Amino acid sequence: MMTRVFSRLPFAGLLICSALFVYGPNVQSQRSTLNQSAQPPRKPNVLFISVDDLNNDLGAYGHPLVKSPNIDRLAARGVRFDRAYNQFPLCSPSRSSLMTGLRPDTTRVYDLQKHFRSVLPDVVTMSQLFQRNGYYAARVGKIYHYGNPGQIGTDGLDDPKSWNHVVNPRGVDKDEEKVLINHTPARGLGSSLSLYASPAADEEHTDGKVATETIKLLEQSKDQPFFIAAGFYRPHCPFIAPKKYFDLYPIEKIAAPQSSAQSLKDELANIPAPAISTNPPHFGVNVQARREAIQAYYASISFLDANVGRLLDALDRLKLTGNTIIVFWSDHGYLLGQHGQWMKQSLFEGSARNPLLIAGPGVVKGKSSGRTVELVDIYPTLADLCALAGAPKNLAGRSLRPLLKNPNARWDKPAITQVQRGGQNAFMGYSVRNERWRYTEWDEGKRGVELYDEVKDPGETRNLANDPKSAKIIAEMKKALQRARAQNAAIN
Repeated sequence: MMTRVFSRLPFAGLLICSALFVYGPNVQSQRSTLNQSAQPPRKPNVLFISVDDLNNDLGAYGHPLVKSPNIDRLAARGVRFDRAYNQFPLCSPSRSSLMTGLRPDTTRVYDLQKHFRSVLPDVVTMSQLFQRNGYYAARVGKIYHYGNPGQIGTDGLDDPKSWNHVVNPRGVDKDEEKVLINHTPARGLGSSLSLYASPAADEEHTDGKVATETIKLLEQSKDQPFFIAAGFYRPHCPFIAPKKYFDLYPIEKIAAPQSSAQSLKDELANIPAPAISTNPPHFGVNVQARREAIQAYYASISFLDANVGRLLDALDRLKLTGNTIIVFWSDHGYLLGQHGQWMKQSLFEGSARNPLLIAGPGVVKGKSSGRTVELVDIYPTLADLCALAGAPKNLAGRSLRPLLKNPNARWDKPAITQVQRGGQNAFMGYSVRNERWRYTEWDEGKRGVELYDEVKDPGETRNLANDPKSAKIIAEMKKALQRARAQNAAIN
């Protein structure tokens, strides 16, 4: 049998040579295709887009005024989470929680000074896990805490173990701080109502440089699995953005909260004192100043949006979109005068809620999910989607993969947000949110309780905690909060 086979080889060789002579390029192309198909599929990349102090005032979330076409474009590519919540509405506690996959009561980070490794020296962060699975991990800008704007251009409170490479951009906005308008000069610049319509081009600003440097990393890393984090600084104050973005929002179109002193006093009368973090209400600034601050905040959002668009365009140009998971998130929400309150560090919905968009391979397109999810869910989600080995067993969140396939899938997990009050005798406020209700306890309830029907009262104007008709709901929500905290204690 072997003799017969070899005896036919000269003739077979002639046929093969003739085919290569006539069809050479096509045959070689087919052979190359076969070789490629035999290779295992490449792991999905991750583009991790972080935003500072962004609330849900976006076109994708139905805002009638804010122009965010590129973030809206990203939402159309994946799943928009309508009820996503942070674990602590302050920069460092929130980001430390997200990147470690652990709740603030585990990291013990409640302020802007403590580093989580002082408590958990051996914790494996999200990007560390990617590194251990053969990924290149890099960040540009703010992922862990930076004092914004004071520490722009530095490492801030970064975690060196989390990255193979870091870039700390510094733009013209740092130089423009001396000419901005500050309606709250007694406050630090990082927590002020301050603004400036800059004449400088987009690319000269820190966020423009974040986009530029991230694109460079995408270009350099396109042939290897990567986890690249782009940390934008806007719309965090001071609200500095190129003037053309201010022009998108004529001041006469900006509606600002205009409650009279008496009506605001009546509104706050049924709210526990620890719930109020802005004193005096509106920082004492007048209605015109509030409108200017909101205009500048929206201008900063549109400027941010333009830079997100540059990243999406780069992925498309480099043909990376089809194999890249994109996560877009803000560290917390941001109040713009509701209840006389501004900024964060509040357990009202506008502070505890934040945008979250996920797109990429395996994710349905253009859908929204009304399920209650948390930022702490991102770590297990990416570990799941990228099939990473060695994920920590004590992660506090749950993979969102079922909701990325079916945004209306069954989901029974509430969201827990906490915030600290007081100085030497500090105490905590904890809030639990499901798809209808928000329930909050201050100092285990000793300093006040809140209950809001978020369907009938999305503005949280009626605290139902003292309504006898709400006793059953309060008991249920109290149990949900206790159960969630007990589960966290158990896994740690």
